[in-house]
Amino acid sequence: MICTASTGRRSERRWRPSAPFDLALTLSPHRHGGGDPAWRSTPDGAIWRASRTPEGPGTLRVAAGGGEVLGQAWGPGAGWLLETLPSLLGADDDVAGFAAMLARLTRAGDPRQARAAAFVAGLAGRAAGLRIGRSLRVFEALAPAVLEQKVVGSEAWRAWRFLLRRYGEPAPGPAPEGMYVIPPPEVWRAIPSWDWHRAGAEAVRARTIGNAARHAEKLERTADASVEASAEADRLLRALPGIGVWTSAEVRQRAHGDPDAPSVGDFHIPGLVGYALTGRKTDDDGMLELLDPFRGHRHRVVKLIELSGVRPPARGPRMAPRDYRAF
Repeated sequence: MICTASTGRRSERRWRPSAPFDLALTLSPHRHGGGDPAWRSTPDGAIWRASRTPEGPGTLRVAAGGGEVLGQAWGPGAGWLLETLPSLLGADDDVAGFAAMLARLTRAGDPRQARAAAFVAGLAGRAAGLRIGRSLRVFEALAPAVLEQKVVGSEAWRAWRFLLRRYGEPAPGPAPEGMYVIPPPEVWRAIPSWDWHRAGAEAVRARTIGNAARHAEKLERTADASVEASAEADRLLRALPGIGVWTSAEVRQRAHGDPDAPSVGDFHIPGLVGYALTGRKTDDDGMLELLDPFRGHRHRVVKLIELSGVRPPARGPRMAPRDYRAF
């Protein structure tokens, strides 16, 4: 059920999902650290997002209750944000297909696959509200993903906050204080070296984002829910210098809602997956082998494992944040 209305400069849309879902859990991948200028949650349970849409900047407020979702939006991009709201919240996500896959694997002749599938099915039951949504904004997912390459989260999120506050624009409407819309690609290309340095991002990541900004229009044309569109985005992204399989997966998870894009090359995930499914940590190759029976939903399985709280014993030193501003 969908209805829309416009109240002054605010537009609204009510959408009734076909099954219960968890709003915060579904939208959390679009948040980049505490204090993300483009993302807020408020005490009333609503989530706010600032986005640069094909129609311009916009602010979206989403709240769920009574079996329906209320979306409110402001700014030139308000109409686009409300039109694509169901996709953002996982309306296109094939949860039923995933459940059928798990049931089939549980009955499989291979006892190891059956045990793994039964374990994952249990995790899925505990996180039944999870949906893999798609933002349809590729560069908006790409810039923070590049900042997060091979660094700890706090280092990347510090850079993200600095750059959005300095080069973004205030979010339209009555957004919570301190919210900003991501700068357009041409602004990212013009950021001087000294501000990349002040942000704490070294020259390699700065060049990678600047070069990707030159191809942003082509990348945005891949924003679609189809398997083919995600594959084309993967090809285009990995053709750009500085963008590999990990960054491509991180982008496609968020922009395309691809449930089969596992983050290969992550510092923690292979060990996490290996320990959860076998009781032993593994590497990327071992992780992909363990996830192969779940092909089509490998990212979803990783996400469920991350949410489960199952962790291998911590024995090694943690990766420490760096501060390029001191160099």
